[in-house]
Amino acid sequence: MAIKLFAAIDVGSLEVELGIYEVSAKFGIKKIDHLRHVIALGRDTYNNGKISYRLVDELCSVIKEFSDIMKTYGVEECRAYATSALREAKNNQIILDQIRVRTGIEVQIMSNSELRFISYKAIASKAGEFNRIIEKGTAIVDAGFGSMQMSLFDKDALVSTQNLMLGVLRVKELLGTVQADLRMQKTLIEEMVDNELHTFRKLYLKDREIKNLIGIGESLLYLSQATHGGMPAEKITAEEFIKFYGTIETLPLDQLEDRFDLNAEYASLLLPTAIIFKRILELTGAEMFWIPEVRLCDSMAAEYAEEIKAVKFGHDFSQDILAASRNMAKRYKCHGGHTAMMEKYVLEIFDTMKKYHGMGKRERLLLHIAALLHGCGKFVSMKEPSESAYHIIMSTEIIGLSHMERELVANVVRYNESEFDYTRLNLNKGLLHGTRSTISREGITILTAKLTAILRLADALDRSHKGKLSDCRINVKDGQLVVTASYEGDMTLEIVTFEQKSDFFEEIFGIRPVLRQKRRLS
Repeated sequence: MAIKLFAAIDVGSLEVELGIYEVSAKFGIKKIDHLRHVIALGRDTYNNGKISYRLVDELCSVIKEFSDIMKTYGVEECRAYATSALREAKNNQIILDQIRVRTGIEVQIMSNSELRFISYKAIASKAGEFNRIIEKGTAIVDAGFGSMQMSLFDKDALVSTQNLMLGVLRVKELLGTVQADLRMQKTLIEEMVDNELHTFRKLYLKDREIKNLIGIGESLLYLSQATHGGMPAEKITAEEFIKFYGTIETLPLDQLEDRFDLNAEYASLLLPTAIIFKRILELTGAEMFWIPEVRLCDSMAAEYAEEIKAVKFGHDFSQDILAASRNMAKRYKCHGGHTAMMEKYVLEIFDTMKKYHGMGKRERLLLHIAALLHGCGKFVSMKEPSESAYHIIMSTEIIGLSHMERELVANVVRYNESEFDYTRLNLNKGLLHGTRSTISREGITILTAKLTAILRLADALDRSHKGKLSDCRINVKDGQLVVTASYEGDMTLEIVTFEQKSDFFEEIFGIRPVLRQKRRLS
């Protein structure tokens, strides 16, 4: 593979960054240029809900400069992602249009779960250290300017991930509305952090032992440099961090600027960042911070390199998405035995129908997630489980899924029990993860229908929740999807339900499902 030039633009809450990379199968990913422009978009969003035209004008000028620089390098592909400041701004669609018209760059607003997931991939690209660290109890703390993500690992499995409104710029801007001295500001930040972390600890930590923290985020990179005299520190012990905290907690802003050679914007974030991570260390009892020098632009380059097969990660990220979904199913008391049967049946039907449904690996993963979560609505309501399940899924971020993908899964689960409504589906036109082409509303409706038809049929095969058809065989023969069961007992409930669900399946795929009970000769 020839070397490809790739550019990544991060439209963040405090700055806009450009990274330019050489990507090849032989040499992997090599950063050849990196530029940064400080522009506090988050200050407008978090305080006013909108970004001012003055900042929009500045933002367009910066991105136009980035575009010109990319042309001088001969960049072949560019991706531009926006984070919480644009995501939460009420006028974000106007801003995106302005950027496109004035610069020619299409900026994509990413969901929190997508952004955290690609950052996680960039960490995992440092395979040796990453795999060694997560052998012990580990938490990844992704500290952004707008929010913070905490992800817990047990050995090499991702067991839970939660987003907390503890972005350092958001915390700082909230404090800006309060007249307080340095000591009072410190107390207020600690109380805000403790309030968020208390619930997290109660629900997710319990008796879990955390030995290591993996920290990522721009503010943490500046913090790591400050702890080691301006040089990046990849590993910091808890003792070193607490000692550093003691040296800065009483320093006013001008002294922080001078001592650590930071401009006013970054110096003002140093103490909030330090307080947040000090409290996390105390909460988890972690002994060590690993701080890989990973920025969002690096993560975007890793995502691109994986897609063009220039790099291959040893870690199976789809298993992390499934692990997070399984933990979600467990939280909402989904029936374990029935869920296991659903997993088996949906995947077997999907694989058997591969030549007929035209879907790929990503759709298979979404179907698998729907099977895991199809029963979660009963935790809230036995009367209306489908609607309850829809709202549970839409209210819960699943790391690695875009908002549109999560909505697709939620609708597949909703229509597993309720009548499929072709007119009600109103998913936002967007991107499926890992693809660059938009999918129309009609395309999403068809995809939702296909996955729903498979989920319904799989549910029918275990209607009694007794695993009667656990050893059934599924194949396509003479225009029919034939399910052959060797179970010798009563299958009346499964037969009746299967027949009811077969009509919709045939409507979608043009193939009639048939359930046959293979009887032994006496």
